Amino acid sequence: MTYTRAIGIGAGYILNAVVRGLALSRIHPNVLTSLGLVMNIIAAWQFARGRFFTAGLVVIGAGFFDLVDGPVARETNRVTKFGGFFDSVIDRYSDLALFMGLLVYYASINRFFYIVLTAIVMTGVVMTSYTRARAENTIPSCKVGFLERAERVVLIIIGALTDRMAPVLWVIAVLSNVTVIYRMIYTWEQTRELERAQLEARSRRDKVASLS
Repeated sequence: MTYTRAIGIGAGYILNAVVRGLALSRIHPNVLTSLGLVMNIIAAWQFARGRFFTAGLVVIGAGFFDLVDGPVARETNRVTKFGGFFDSVIDRYSDLALFMGLLVYYASINRFFYIVLTAIVMTGVVMTSYTRARAENTIPSCKVGFLERAERVVLIIIGALTDRMAPVLWVIAVLSNVTVIYRMIYTWEQTRELERAQLEARSRRDKVASLS
């Protein structure tokens, strides 16, 4: 057994034990989701004060709640459509809270360029989620792209703990907006396929009707 395999098994065992403990406590999964938002707001406050390392540690703590709310919901048979909706909405608030903290910090030190860069990041983050949600009203799935929320959170943690937030913002700004463009292209291709299939089905029905 490799070291990475052993670490993965150990981490999975610990996570399962935590999930079982939370399930036995009967805590509602939506409460866990809400606690994650509270933690991210605290992290945003630390970002606003320029305490990046502390903010990074708090984001790690917030990630714990984001990691366990779904498994706890399944363990306690509380998986609902509203729960998925609620989790998605809270995730957006959590994302934006962190970047709001960075906006306040860069404004406080008069770094106009990084204010603009953070605003571009916020736009890309929101549009990444929006394009998927809107696309999936038309096509079955749109989980394509380079930068989902998990990757963004990891990048933010790395930037905060290493005091290299500026390069991280550049990466998120570029890749999130590239993801939006990619999802638009993917949805366009998928809708063309659906429309072509519908036309072919209609044509076959017309032929059958004409022969009958």
